[in-house]
Amino acid sequence: MIGYVTIGVSDMERAKAFYSELLSDLGAKVLLDMGRIAFIGKSMREPMLAVCIPFNEEPNHPGNGNMLAIHPGPKEAVDAHYKKAIELGATCDGEPGQRIPGQFYGAYVKDPDGNKLAFYYFG
Repeated sequence: MIGYVTIGVSDMERAKAFYSELLSDLGAKVLLDMGRIAFIGKSMREPMLAVCIPFNEEPNHPGNGNMLAIHPGPKEAVDAHYKKAIELGATCDGEPGQRIPGQFYGAYVKDPDGNKLAFYYFG
């Protein structure tokens, strides 16, 4: 149902490098780079992440309450992606842990532009 999600960034090269490396082990890469906007994913036929410089050329602002959730696999993969994001320059917004007993395990970071990401596993 979701084709792609777009987040605003201040530095395209940094954003492409961050997300390409962060999601590389999930098979993602830059699929289409149009300068102001780039699409990152496994295929143009699957859900993608788009990073862009805002169209109005005003500074990007992360949304309050907006979050991109990424399902990397089991709990160990959640932990690994959280650690990788921090190593790539993200900041902690909630260390990995069981949030809802037996149902939801998650970890939270903010990317270099302040966009909130969740890595999660249901179970």
